[in-house]
Amino acid sequence: MEELKLSVRWDKTFPKSKRVEHCKVTFPNRYGITLAADMYIPKNAAGRLSAIAVCGPFGAVKEQAAGLYAQTMAERGFLTLAFDPSFIGESGGEPRYMASPDINTEDFMAAVDFLSTREGVDPEKIGIIGICGWGGLAINAAALDTRIKATAAMTMYDMTRVNANGYFDAENSEEARYQKKLALNAQRTADFKKGSYTLGGGVVDPLPDDAPYFVKDYYDYYKTKRGYHKRSLNSNGGWNVVGCQSFMNQPILKYSCEIRSAVLIVHGDKAHSLYFGRDAFADMTRDSKFAGNKEFLVIPGASHTDLYDGGEKGAIPFDKLEEFFGENLK
Repeated sequence: MEELKLSVRWDKTFPKSKRVEHCKVTFPNRYGITLAADMYIPKNAAGRLSAIAVCGPFGAVKEQAAGLYAQTMAERGFLTLAFDPSFIGESGGEPRYMASPDINTEDFMAAVDFLSTREGVDPEKIGIIGICGWGGLAINAAALDTRIKATAAMTMYDMTRVNANGYFDAENSEEARYQKKLALNAQRTADFKKGSYTLGGGVVDPLPDDAPYFVKDYYDYYKTKRGYHKRSLNSNGGWNVVGCQSFMNQPILKYSCEIRSAVLIVHGDKAHSLYFGRDAFADMTRDSKFAGNKEFLVIPGASHTDLYDGGEKGAIPFDKLEEFFGENLK
């Protein structure tokens, strides 16, 4: 495995819990990329525990929302792993700031590899949580990896749909996709000529007065001390312009209706992204033999980013998550 430089100090956006043990770990994915993770273990834990791997939001790092979820679920008795995906944060992989529907799905499966071989984990009791864009990737991983017994997709995006169709499917036409491809491929040529990749920019700063409400929500999380982190793409320079190009052509939720394990999709009713979760749940359960253990939960009054850290409402339904994973990781 490649040697990674990992922070030795507590540099999360949330306070450290006295109820869990924390340590840094690394593990490889099947492409040979070494991933960095924070592992949280309930204090005084005994025997083999149920385990949960957590990642997201898309463009965030494990020191933000994923770590908060992982630490909180560890307080509730699970061994948890919040990891940085390939190419970002403290994880390895070159070039930096790239995304891939294949490699990022593999990242979840690599986390399951790691957890399955931990002495303190029951390999038959492993679940995953994906937040934002990683919610869709978590569902894709669940469709592929039969070792995953329960999946929670929180305030999810379908990254293939939003890249191909734009927000709210406003660019869902052959011509609009063609114009995007022209621009992206022109950027590829320019990047190749200069020998480096151009960043697309993170959350817009300063915030325009006429910014859409969900952009204001993103700003309030990523650009303020509430959620800012120096390694977060969304807090800083963002993905490479061409970083998400392959998502346009690869629908990741194609076989979600064949997932036999339990899936919980959670969205706020004020979230701009609600339509991703609503439609993903409908596709997952329509004409499916395995619909009985699928659930769609809507949180009243919650925005997209309220499910990153709870917002001012304590919107993350941790009691429900504890119940869901407790029942399905028996």
